Amino acid sequence: MKVFKRGILTAVVALLALSAGTRAAAQNTSAAYGFLDVPTSAHVVGLGGNNIALIDEDVSLSDQNPALIGPELDKQMEVNYMLYMAQGNFAGFRYGMGVGDHSAWAAGIRYMDYGFFDGYDENGVATGKFKPTDFIIEGTYSRDITSRWRGGVNLKVAYSGYEDYSAWAMAADLGVNYYDPEKDLSFSVVLRNMGGQIKRFGGRYSRLPFDIQLGYMQSIGNSPFQVSITANNLTKWSIPYYSYNNGAEGEVIVKKSGFFRNLFRHLIFGVQYEAAGKFYAALAYNYKTATDMSSFNHSFLSGFSLGVGFKVKYFRADVAYAIPHKKGSTLAVNLSYTLTGVVERAARGQ
Repeated sequence: MKVFKRGILTAVVALLALSAGTRAAAQNTSAAYGFLDVPTSAHVVGLGGNNIALIDEDVSLSDQNPALIGPELDKQMEVNYMLYMAQGNFAGFRYGMGVGDHSAWAAGIRYMDYGFFDGYDENGVATGKFKPTDFIIEGTYSRDITSRWRGGVNLKVAYSGYEDYSAWAMAADLGVNYYDPEKDLSFSVVLRNMGGQIKRFGGRYSRLPFDIQLGYMQSIGNSPFQVSITANNLTKWSIPYYSYNNGAEGEVIVKKSGFFRNLFRHLIFGVQYEAAGKFYAALAYNYKTATDMSSFNHSFLSGFSLGVGFKVKYFRADVAYAIPHKKGSTLAVNLSYTLTGVVERAARGQ
């Protein structure tokens, strides 16, 4: 285990150096690898698509915040599927377990299929259809720091293949979580997607979507309801968007910014009802998702998401539905099984 911890630490230091070096060397680069931020947890999709403070014995939370898994996690395997924006098909598998009294680990793979696109060369001549795909292999390790603080690291290797172009990248997520069980209060900080490209697209460097995130979730008094607030995109304050406005000359696209617009585009609000850890129902609103779609096909429900989940003995199922715009909803499904139950039944001779 000591060798494993030293290996993790060495890899993180190397990734930090790689991230700093590539950012300094690339003055004019464009963000890419946005698929690294797509959640695998349907529970998280139901809470707005990003939640780093959700306390639940769910191995799929390790891609949100590596500090959300711990020694309380039984041997759990999980499969996930997402119909993304009514066209992409995303699927993955993850396995994790607690180790000793203070640690846990998890490993997983993810595959993203975006469907077929029409290809064209620089002269506008059709080159036929192609299917862009992304693939992620990741490993997570977490450890208790104190009785209430926990830290973790999630290491990712990502591959992208777009027609005749391909690229590889390495990234790391570092997270800490504070949890007070008496108040059912959870607070987290995550540094996401630190790293850089190993192989570039045709010699062109693309920056990883590095982000700093804060998360808060707490029960409302002694009720079964919880509220959550997630702050993301904290590496920059101004994140304007564009919207159609009707003017004297007809419909025009207008840039929208301002203090409150920027503030709420950093925040995701959620509320959850949970019954004895066996059932939950979640509802969230992501203002950034809604406003990002304001110059496209959006509806009153754009930015809203909802999810439900239940547990029966060693089996768990989660389903979530998100509505970015009228013609591009997202459906996410997770199924997980706790293998500890299988071991226990085998030991009893059942």
